[in-house]
Amino acid sequence: MARVEIGEHLAPTEEISLETVKKRTVRGVVALTGRTAILQAVALAATFLLTIFLTPTQYGVFFLVSAVINFFAYFSDIGLAAALIQKKEAARDEELRTTFTIQQGLTILLVLIIVAATPLFQKLYGFSQQSVYLLWALAASLFLSSLKTIPSVILERQLKFEKLIIPQIIETFLFYGVAVLLAWRGAGITSFTVAVLVRGIAGLIIIYILQPWMPGFAFARGPLARLLRFGLPYQANTFLAVAKDDGMTMVLGGILGPAGVGLLGWAQKWAQAPLRFFMDQVIKVTFPAFSRLQDDKKELSHAVSRSIFFVSALVFPSLIGLVLLAGPLTEVIPKYDKWQPALFALGLITINSAWAAVTTPLTNMLTAIGKITVTFRLMIMWTTLTWLLVPALAALYHINGAALGFAIVGTSSIFAILWAVRFVRFNFLESVGKPVFASLVMGVFVFLVGNIIPLNLFGIIILVLSGIAFYLLLLYVIVGEQVLSDLKNVYATFRKG
Repeated sequence: MARVEIGEHLAPTEEISLETVKKRTVRGVVALTGRTAILQAVALAATFLLTIFLTPTQYGVFFLVSAVINFFAYFSDIGLAAALIQKKEAARDEELRTTFTIQQGLTILLVLIIVAATPLFQKLYGFSQQSVYLLWALAASLFLSSLKTIPSVILERQLKFEKLIIPQIIETFLFYGVAVLLAWRGAGITSFTVAVLVRGIAGLIIIYILQPWMPGFAFARGPLARLLRFGLPYQANTFLAVAKDDGMTMVLGGILGPAGVGLLGWAQKWAQAPLRFFMDQVIKVTFPAFSRLQDDKKELSHAVSRSIFFVSALVFPSLIGLVLLAGPLTEVIPKYDKWQPALFALGLITINSAWAAVTTPLTNMLTAIGKITVTFRLMIMWTTLTWLLVPALAALYHINGAALGFAIVGTSSIFAILWAVRFVRFNFLESVGKPVFASLVMGVFVFLVGNIIPLNLFGIIILVLSGIAFYLLLLYVIVGEQVLSDLKNVYATFRKG
């Protein structure tokens, strides 16, 4: 069977050399960071506007329906796409077509199940007809997304993230643009329904323009068996993540109701915003990069240390600033006081996000080097704790109880760190300790200055800018020339690429 030409067929992986991996990884980080600067600005602004135009109940319905679809989406894949990305050798045409065939069959089956189960969801969550249409739209988008899998895999194996980001940018602009416009016009939940369909159709067209691939069907047992050796453990791990997050949202919908889920979802959205802004693109790039560095422990250790430092140095000060400024913002922004009942939950969930900033790059590394059973055990621990603590605490203390449960589960991540260092060592003091210290000092600075200046909208902007400037100066003093050196290396490598 002929090979699909993906990238440069060079030793040691027959696709791309170590030097090419490094170069494209840095280019990927820069490209994805640039994309994130744009997309997160759009997403945050749009989320802010949506939470003005929509009620907590309407916002909660979107969270609930999305959780239902995400839960079913797990069953549309058996880890074959991740196995294609992780494998060292070049991907064969029969492997791509076999993956495509299996995924389409599973996705179509799931869409039919979702439609058939609609009356059950209406009874369980009290969905209106608008909510049902949103459910069906998200089910359709699940099918559209599955059609994009193989072109996306090819681009990821090439580490050509500068192309992969294009459909993501366009999808984000279309989704939030349509949703905000319709919500402003009073469309309510229907705003999300139309936006989801527009996003799905546009993304499918664009990905095939950027990475042409002729869809085809095949069922090759030999390649399938090889892919499943990595794919099934990977997917089992993914199932635990889905059960822990989206499955729990579905359960909380029955405990808290749509309005309670809306308040908790608002707190989760903002508490996780720094992770989405800074961490996700690093994880996206480092998974294939770590996979190709798995035989070079020294390079892998350095890459892990720098990725954790990069994420920590950006996420920790963002979380502290968020906790300090969320209250004043709900007071000065018109129509935003309706989210004040979720402020304490926001503070608790940031604890979970802080731990995730450190442990997610480590579990990503473990998966990339083939230690999938280790991450599977960690996910068992987190899922078990989540299902034991969060529903019970939510029943006792409503949204604050649920948030407390998430904070406790996040703190258990200390065991993930201890487990990860058995395989790859990293400098904890440099990567985590110094960003934590600088962030805490910055928090004290912002708190003290906030007691001096008037906390109107202009005063908050001044406080944010002064906090950023103080933190950057402090980080430079603590870390030294290494920060500038890293930035220069990134810039130089990007220009050479």
